[in-house]
Amino acid sequence: MRPLARSDRGAWEEVRARNARWLAPWESTVPGRPGPPATFSRLRRSLDRSARDGLLLPFVVDVDGRLVGQVQLFDVLGGARSSGLAGYWLDERATGHGYATWAVALLLDHALGPVGLHRVEVAIRPENEASLAVAARLRLPEEGLRRGFMHVDGRWADHRCFAVVAEDLGPGGYADGGLVGMLRREHGPASTTRNLRDTPPA
Repeated sequence: MRPLARSDRGAWEEVRARNARWLAPWESTVPGRPGPPATFSRLRRSLDRSARDGLLLPFVVDVDGRLVGQVQLFDVLGGARSSGLAGYWLDERATGHGYATWAVALLLDHALGPVGLHRVEVAIRPENEASLAVAARLRLPEEGLRRGFMHVDGRWADHRCFAVVAEDLGPGGYADGGLVGMLRREHGPASTTRNLRDTPPA
């Protein structure tokens, strides 16, 4: 995981164009504003601005120097809430290797560890079997169905809500003591953030 760089433009545009139909059923939309999809430059400026304001934690999922998706924590709140909502997308060609599972685990550990948030939610459409498998693999506690939770693919959609709080990571804190550590213990020490090919399918 790393920030989106200006040099990612070509790879990002190619991956997004090739996956347009694959991603459309799961992408958030704005009611009454169909409009064209965001350009790379506009997206990058928006991500950078929101990150500076502390409202977003945006990352690229990078596998051996190849951009295969993005993962982010958005709607970040401080104060008494101290929480955020995780989301991600992945290149269809990169599915089935555990990349999404690892990316979400790393984001959760980062948000609940060094960033210092108390709670992270993961909202998943009931029809999205691949993302539900990620939640199951990470054993994310489920809190129930949230009706009309988000506008997706042109309509308000229900989501199953999962949530992790800092106390769920145990005394080890994050990384080796958290969700990433759990995966490493289950699937062997050779699994690292730089060597994702040996991870199990999400």
